[in-house]
Amino acid sequence: MNATTTQQRYFLTYRGVKLPLQFAEELAADALSNRNTYFVATYDDAGRMLRCEKRVYGEVEMSHVYAYGDDGRLVSACITIGDDEPQWMHF
Repeated sequence: MNATTTQQRYFLTYRGVKLPLQFAEELAADALSNRNTYFVATYDDAGRMLRCEKRVYGEVEMSHVYAYGDDGRLVSACITIGDDEPQWMHF
C-alpha cells in the first residue's frame, strides 16, 4: 500500500466558484500570526486539494472536503459552513 503524503499551504483569498476552490495570494506560514482571516488548503502528493478551511480568529468558519476518482477527476465535495449541516455534492 502506498502512503499518501500531504502538504498544507496558506492563502489570503480564492477566485471563482468552480470546485475545488482556486486559491490566490499564497501566504508564508510565518505570516499567519498577522492575519485574522486566511485559508488553509491541504494537498495530496499528486497536487490535488483534499481539504480547505477558512479560518477566522483561529476558528474554522467554512470547510470543503474533496474526493477524487481513479482518473483524478473530482467526484464529490462536502461543504460545511459554520454550524450548518454538511452539504454533499456528487459529480
